[in-house]
Amino acid sequence: MSMAGNLRKVTGLSRVGGLRKVARLARRRPRVDLSHPARSPLGSSVVNCVTYQDGVRVPQCTDLVDAVRMVRKTGEGFVWLGLHEPTDREFAGIAELFDLHPLAVEDAVEAHQRPKLEHYGDTLFAVFKTVCYVEHEKLTATSEVVNTGEIMVFVGKDFVITVRHGRHGSLGPLREELEAHPYQLSKGPAAVLHAIADHVVDDYLNVTDAVQADIDQVETEVFSENGARLDPGRIYQMKRELLELKRAVVPLGRPVEDLATRPIRVVAPEIQAYFRDVLDHLIRAKEQIAAFDELLNSILQAHLAQVTVAQNEDMRKITAWAAVIAVPTMVCGVYGMNFDHMPELHWRFGYPLVMVVMAGACLVLYRGFRRNGWL
Repeated sequence: MSMAGNLRKVTGLSRVGGLRKVARLARRRPRVDLSHPARSPLGSSVVNCVTYQDGVRVPQCTDLVDAVRMVRKTGEGFVWLGLHEPTDREFAGIAELFDLHPLAVEDAVEAHQRPKLEHYGDTLFAVFKTVCYVEHEKLTATSEVVNTGEIMVFVGKDFVITVRHGRHGSLGPLREELEAHPYQLSKGPAAVLHAIADHVVDDYLNVTDAVQADIDQVETEVFSENGARLDPGRIYQMKRELLELKRAVVPLGRPVEDLATRPIRVVAPEIQAYFRDVLDHLIRAKEQIAAFDELLNSILQAHLAQVTVAQNEDMRKITAWAAVIAVPTMVCGVYGMNFDHMPELHWRFGYPLVMVVMAGACLVLYRGFRRNGWL
């Protein structure tokens, strides 16, 4: 049975009585090679499972139990197991095989965790929030800009277990890139943890660059000639999406700082130097997000100020036209009182004179308001 095929049996058992029982159960089924980057066709959550020695994939080792036994017997190499959204039942056998802490297992299965770093004996448990930019033709008040997922990583002295949640953030290309650099992969499971952290943080920078383009577009439209007519819902939507990105990036600062500075049993000092580079990139992403947040606040305030100015401009125009119309209204109101003795009431040119006076008064008021910028 292949390593991934054996994993299907392991993940299907909620209680496993040690490696011998797992091995006996594995021998009952025909061997199927599922050590392929694609998802297991047997329907389990196993994406890939590979053994590495001196940074090189071991192709002939296709049985999980044998692989774990080999690396622990020789003290060389490690096993990298990749899972995608496993269930409690699927993960229970793996948890017992690698002696994972129940609290960490619960977090890995349930997902929706904050980025964090926890120690459970000789096992390190890290949670990373993955983000991706959602392409859209035009930003609207309901556009989705940022989509998030999660990657949980269990790191021991001879194994790495990655649990991915979400439709993006595949680690297949990362695995191929690491296999192309055996020297880095030969540094052990901590090198895989660094590669994942670096991959996640690089995605943060890519997303922030894409978000900046959207913010620049909104800013340009706000300060355009018709900026006051812009739907403010677009700005609020950008702030909501930026908050989603902020929740993924900001909490990761403390875990990465610990990986870069604090002594950790499964992370060699030479690997910590690489984590310091990741920390620098993460700080850059955090600073960009903070700047975006302040910029959006300024854009929103500027837009509200534009709306207020536009409303005042409309009120001034309405007031000016009301004053112009008030003159003929007053004159017509006076002559509509039906008194017998009124000035020029029976004069032939009385009506034209009144009309000329009203028109002249309206013209004088109109020119005065135009000169003062009210019309």
